[in-house]
Amino acid sequence: MAQFDKRLVSKKELRTVCGIPYTPQHIARLETAGKFPKRIQLGSNRVAWLLSEVNTWISERIAVRDAS
Repeated sequence: MAQFDKRLVSKKELRTVCGIPYTPQHIARLETAGKFPKRIQLGSNRVAWLLSEVNTWISERIAVRDAS
């Protein structure tokens, strides 16, 4: 796996970098339902997501939109 593929994004970056307009609570509900990439626990109060997995999730949403 390339170094770029391991870039992490924080809760704040999900909104600012990735453009995902969901609240942290909604993201947690989606994760629990298996509808959003799983978080990586970095510390007792810090989580992040793999940017590559988030980008794949966004691409899948676009594909669903374009298929209908």
